[in-house]
Amino acid sequence: MTIEDVIAAYRGNAPADPERDAYAREICQEAIRIGMELNTEYHTPEELREIMSRLTGKKIDDTFRLFPPFYTDFGKNISIGKDVFINSGCHFQDQGGITISDGTMIGHNVVLATINHDLDPAKMRKNHYKPVTIGKYVWIGSNATILPGVIVGDWAVVAAGAVVTKDVSPLTVVGGVPAKVIKKIRKQEGEV
Repeated sequence: MTIEDVIAAYRGNAPADPERDAYAREICQEAIRIGMELNTEYHTPEELREIMSRLTGKKIDDTFRLFPPFYTDFGKNISIGKDVFINSGCHFQDQGGITISDGTMIGHNVVLATINHDLDPAKMRKNHYKPVTIGKYVWIGSNATILPGVIVGDWAVVAAGAVVTKDVSPLTVVGGVPAKVIKKIRKQEGEV
């Protein structure tokens, strides 16, 4: 049994497998342990990157910046690009997969959620997993929530407090509950 087996099952909403489910619970417990280490004492930026590398199971780039505390319930299905900043109090529910591309800034208390529950009582609130994908140079304001399956395009802005239920086009500002387009952003000549 591998982490990849667990993640593949989340992607395909596979039927229960007691061995795989037990291993998934172990991964969640490891995320809690690493999260407690991360959040209960001071760490240098280098130490924070090392802890996040252990949490995600992937090397975190030297340009990554994090202001703890940070919370996740799985950890191993998060991918973080270069020059990413995550401010304090963020909660990533990553079983469905979270991708954060280069240059993204994430404000205080942002929630990235990748799990939803079935509404049909006969299905006992079965989990459904969908990834959250954050494009390049995105700015997510404080207290925003991005829900399962959402793709936020490059250079988009999610206003503080927004609840994003649908994809956000590149170069677009969204805000509100549920989030709606506030305006389009024009790139200036010569910009990246």
